[in-house]
Amino acid sequence: MVNVIGVRFRQAGKIYYFSPGTLEIRPGQHVIVETARGVEYGAVVSGPREVEDKAVVQPLKEVIRISTEEDDAAVQANREKAKSAMGICREKIRKHELEMKLIDCEYTFDGSKILFYFTADGRIDFRELVKDLASVFHMRIELRQVGVRDETKMLGGLGSCGRELCCHSYLCDFVPVSIKMAKEQNLSLNPIKISGVCGRLMCCLKNEEEVYEELNRKLPSPGDLVITPDELTGEIQSVSILRQLAKVVVTLPGDDKDVREYPASELRLKTRKRDRRKDGRNKEEEALEQLERLEKKESRSKKERYD
Repeated sequence: MVNVIGVRFRQAGKIYYFSPGTLEIRPGQHVIVETARGVEYGAVVSGPREVEDKAVVQPLKEVIRISTEEDDAAVQANREKAKSAMGICREKIRKHELEMKLIDCEYTFDGSKILFYFTADGRIDFRELVKDLASVFHMRIELRQVGVRDETKMLGGLGSCGRELCCHSYLCDFVPVSIKMAKEQNLSLNPIKISGVCGRLMCCLKNEEEVYEELNRKLPSPGDLVITPDELTGEIQSVSILRQLAKVVVTLPGDDKDVREYPASELRLKTRKRDRRKDGRNKEEEALEQLERLEKKESRSKKERYD
């Protein structure tokens, strides 16, 4: 076991562990630490606690110091400089006629490097842009290409639920999301309704996936033939996942039909519905498959780093 504190460098960013050393550090404070990017300023999100050795990336760096008023002022000054740097970079992008969209800009704490984040459809040759920016700022320049999900996480916004975007407010990492999750939750398969601001499947589809998977295991599927508690044979018309009820079209004596609702646990399965043929897909399903292909393509693509 090792004693660590959790530090975050961006809102809803990944939490990194550092050793508090002999310092008394509390959540909410800011600290100065050494990272792969150099000396950085971060917010403490979890106080000293013991974690397993395997949960820590070695070597575990020690906190340099708790931030001072001068450190806080330096960070604020860097943020102000980043705003003007964004304008200069946009002007240079237009000058070089590059097909890229500038998203964000930040200075490292020690002011030795500027990072520019951008999105683009493909690879961009911005070597001349980097030279141009270096001649203006006289420091190291790094341009980092990010995906549309990362863009939305940085910029923030409101989701269709009316709340602040999950990725911008609390999600540290993006989790894989699939169309299967929407089907499990019996949601509309209209891509417009289950896509987020970024144009990809909504991250919140993952939130209740395990609960719905467990509930669905206990339910028959629409189209299944079942035997009801009153010994009638019928076909499942629809199911209520949360209520665990099923509507069944039963055949009455005289070949009359009726729709009745039963608890799913009281139904006995007679025949499973045959799988739909692949060529029976509708336009919504084709659009969803296209959306899922984009998800997989983006998850495979790596962020590219240039100095």
